[in-house]
Amino acid sequence: MKKLLIVGMVLTSLGIGVQSIAQSGYGKKPATPPATTPAAQPPAAQPAPKTTAPAAKGAAAAKNKKGTATQAAGNQAIQAAPAPAPAPVLAAVPKVDTIPVEYDTTSAISKPEISLRNAFATDRSQNRDRKPLEYEHLREDDNMWSEFIWREIDAREKMNQSFNYPGTDDNGDRRFFSILVNAIQIDSVTAFGDDMFTRPYTSDKIRSLVNGGLDTVDVPDLENGGIKKKQVTYKPLFSFDSVYTFRIKEQIIFDKEASRLFTRIIGIAPIAKRLVGGRSEPFTLFWLYYPDLRKTFAKIDVYNPKNFSSRMTWEELFESRYFSSYITKSSANNPKNIDLLQIAGNSKLMRLYEGENIKTRIFNFEQDLWQY
Repeated sequence: MKKLLIVGMVLTSLGIGVQSIAQSGYGKKPATPPATTPAAQPPAAQPAPKTTAPAAKGAAAAKNKKGTATQAAGNQAIQAAPAPAPAPVLAAVPKVDTIPVEYDTTSAISKPEISLRNAFATDRSQNRDRKPLEYEHLREDDNMWSEFIWREIDAREKMNQSFNYPGTDDNGDRRFFSILVNAIQIDSVTAFGDDMFTRPYTSDKIRSLVNGGLDTVDVPDLENGGIKKKQVTYKPLFSFDSVYTFRIKEQIIFDKEASRLFTRIIGIAPIAKRLVGGRSEPFTLFWLYYPDLRKTFAKIDVYNPKNFSSRMTWEELFESRYFSSYITKSSANNPKNIDLLQIAGNSKLMRLYEGENIKTRIFNFEQDLWQY
């Protein structure tokens, strides 16, 4: 019994010693917790970079997101903001009253106005259907003698005043130069640059010769108290009234079959004036083939100051030689093809004398062919 008691006391003391050793931690191994108890599993210790990287990425992402949002807001604000207006060029110029500007680009070449009613007491509708008489046929083999003559018609002479008649009729302006220009624009008559009819002119070329260029002029505005205003209009190179000289090229033929002289007009050219070296010099505007003009001339009457009802047409005027002219050049005894003014030594009086000598020579030639 005593032995059992002593053994129990020894075991009790040993148990107290083991418990104290366990509590002191000497020689203690870490105990592995059971897998079935997750609550008892302590959180695994992670290295410092791995634990801070997600936080850094989150902060960077938040920062980038914030910067992207800020940039998008800035771009939206820039797009919404209005574009800056350009600086005015004449900001320093003081403000002045604007002058009204009108554009009057009416061409000098215009179609004649057609009356909507009969402006005459008689019916003149057949005048537009008139046609010239056909020329008598001349054979080249019957041409025994011929000569080319260049003449000039001065509209300032009393007999030629009808060439500068400024009135209007049912066919438009009655000035002869206007008739020639309208024949080009309306009747499609071809203009040429020489009297041999080798260089045709276009309609734009004729328009540039007649109209000139655009120019700005000051005109009074009578409706607004006489205040001046600007007007953009054509500045013609010359006035229609200044074209009063017309050159004619004709051929005189003696036909042995008819035993008579024929005078046929070949071409007509208006002569204008221009300044060359401070002096007014004549120059030829264009040449028109006369047979092409006969259809136009047959429809237009010539101004008659004595009797309006007994007017002739322009075609009758030229065929009947009802005009005054002087000779400027002839093909006879002229191997250099120069004018009489150059032959006569630049003397206009001597040129007239030479022209009269040519007329007398042609007249005597015709008379000497006959024997009485």
